[in-house]
Amino acid sequence: MKKTLCFLCQCSWGAAQTLLGAVFWLLFCPGKRPVFWRGALVLCWKQRAGASLGLFLFLPEGLDGPGCPALFRAMRVHEYGHFLQSMLLGPLYLPLIALPSALWCFLPACVRLRERRKMSYYDFSPERWADLWGSRAAAEPSMGNLPVHGREKKECGISQEKNGEESRF
Repeated sequence: MKKTLCFLCQCSWGAAQTLLGAVFWLLFCPGKRPVFWRGALVLCWKQRAGASLGLFLFLPEGLDGPGCPALFRAMRVHEYGHFLQSMLLGPLYLPLIALPSALWCFLPACVRLRERRKMSYYDFSPERWADLWGSRAAAEPSMGNLPVHGREKKECGISQEKNGEESRF
């Protein structure tokens, strides 16, 4: 019942982002079958960042391997928080959450600002909100509050940035 309600909500109220997610699936994950998780379709792709578009959660390949279980789960929970935001905001999700989050992640001025102020990507309001909702709904830690140690750092490609904050990539 819950999966059906999520599906109906994301395909009606969240139709724009679900359609965009389906296009991303065809472009970036051809031939891959998604895995259902809490009403969402989870796919791993070759991009370095995660994304949530309607029904679809996209996670970086490699995190789903045996060396990165905590990081994979935390990123999935974070993207699930965006999935929930999409269900709440519907057509406003793309301009209020997706676009600002993408700019915060990739725009060089935003990257420099985060470095200069020693801020985490997850300090940005839509990201904190996604962390909070995702971790509460899934009862698991999300990216903003995940301690990653030792072997997992090496195997998942986590490095130490100049400002002391951990960064994946």
